Amino acid sequence: MAGSTPGEEPELTVPVTMFEDVEDLKAKIARLTAQMEALTHGAAAGPDEASADTEAGPGDAAGSAEGGEEEEWQYPPFILLLDPPLYDDELRALIEWVEGVLVPGYLAEPSADAHWCHLWFEHAVAVARLHALWLAWQELTDPVSCGYTGPSVWHRDHLDPCMRELRASQGPFRGCTKNEHQIQHRLPGRVPSAWRQDSPPE
Repeated sequence: MAGSTPGEEPELTVPVTMFEDVEDLKAKIARLTAQMEALTHGAAAGPDEASADTEAGPGDAAGSAEGGEEEEWQYPPFILLLDPPLYDDELRALIEWVEGVLVPGYLAEPSADAHWCHLWFEHAVAVARLHALWLAWQELTDPVSCGYTGPSVWHRDHLDPCMRELRASQGPFRGCTKNEHQIQHRLPGRVPSAWRQDSPPE
C-alpha cells in the first residue's frame, strides 16, 4: 500500500460496511434459528414473535408473565362437566358438526349390526364420545398442527374406534330404532357429582 516502507506488513483497511453486513447476517441467522425451534416444538409463533422471544432475556420473560401479558393455553373441557349455558353452546356446535359432517359423510344406514339414534344427543355416552371425536377432528385436519398425515390418524385412531363403540350391538343405541327412542337412555338432568371437581362445602 502507499506510504508503507519496505519490510513492513501493509496495513489492512476493512470497510465499515463489512461489519454491518456481518451483524445483519448474525441477526438473520438468529431469527431463522428461533423460527426452526418454534416449528420443532409445534409453536405457532410468527417470525416477529419468534425473534422477540429469542432476543428477550430471562428477566423479560418473567416480567411479562408476572404482568399477565401472556395468556395460558385453555384446553377444551370435558363436555359433560359443563353447566348451562356453556354446555348448551358446546352441544349446539357439536350437533352442527355431527349432522353436517359426520352423518352425511360417514354414517351408513342403521342396521341390526350398526345402530344409530337420531336423538343421539340425549345419550350421555354418545355426547361424550362424539365430542371427543370432534375435538380430534379439529386438531388433526389442520395441516399446521398435524402435517399431511393428520386425517389418516383421525380415521384410524378416532373415527373407527368411536363408531365401533357407539354402533355396536351392545352400544348405547342398542334399544333405539329408526322410529323409537328408549327413554331410559336419555341424558340425565345432572352429571353425577363424583365427576365434578367442585370445592367441598364449608
